[in-house]
Amino acid sequence: MSEVDDWPANAGGDVDVELLREQLVAWYERDHRSFPWRETTDPYRILVSEVMSQQTQLGRVESAYRDFLEEWPDVESLAAADRADVVGFWTDHALGYNNRAKYLHQAAGQVVDEYDGTFPESPAELQELMGVGPYTANAVASFAFNNGGAVVDTNVKRVLYRALDVPDSDDAFEQVATELLPGGESRVWNNAMMELGGVACGKTPACEEAACPWREWCHAYQTGDFTAPDVPNQPDFEGSRRQMRGRVVRTLRQHGPLTLDDLGPRIRVDYAPDGEYGREWLTGLLADLADDGLVEYDDEEARLAA
Repeated sequence: MSEVDDWPANAGGDVDVELLREQLVAWYERDHRSFPWRETTDPYRILVSEVMSQQTQLGRVESAYRDFLEEWPDVESLAAADRADVVGFWTDHALGYNNRAKYLHQAAGQVVDEYDGTFPESPAELQELMGVGPYTANAVASFAFNNGGAVVDTNVKRVLYRALDVPDSDDAFEQVATELLPGGESRVWNNAMMELGGVACGKTPACEEAACPWREWCHAYQTGDFTAPDVPNQPDFEGSRRQMRGRVVRTLRQHGPLTLDDLGPRIRVDYAPDGEYGREWLTGLLADLADDGLVEYDDEEARLAA
């Protein structure tokens, strides 16, 4: 019997960790969803997929990912691209916050300028790249180089919470996920854990339909309590501030510099200089975008940043 030190009481003593690992990996390798980023170990392509996947539905990501790589197939071509074009792509494909595109472009420049076009391989070094935090660094290190730590996303938290009764605590999730990770197998293990949460242990569990390999040990399956950790709901994109920010970038990209009162109606049809959605509202959007280095503006005109 292999046990993980200091696990929560319901997660530890009765679990044969080696068997649990074997069952999950075998389940994953028998059948799993096919995504293009699972068919490569190119760190550039994996970084692109990870940045795109942040709070974005995978169906939309897959199409955008293919289009992005047609435009910029490698890190050198992205580093050489005009940042406005990269941000414009992000906006056109509704991929969320435009600063992710900006950081991805900057990270490509770092790889080319500081690493001679060769990606660093360790999570610690990867975090030196713009916009790459611990989660993304672990994911790239795992899926590109097979030497990452545990990747703990919403799906993985849900699995650990339900199956092993891990408390709803980031520290506890990180601890147990790290202890579960087999040495030298971060690529297949992290993919398998995320697949389990995405296919068998979603918001509506599909234990039988997906032939969940952990039913024998699963606390939720045994008790019938399939509650899940609290996860903040992502606000609707339609009508959101981030949608409006994207419209500003797209409009300035299409039309060039515009006066504020020419720009406003192109962002909202109900724009009125002195209204609720007027100059004060518009300059708030422009200030956010200026902070991200995406636009420049003054009292009269807005333009994309040089």
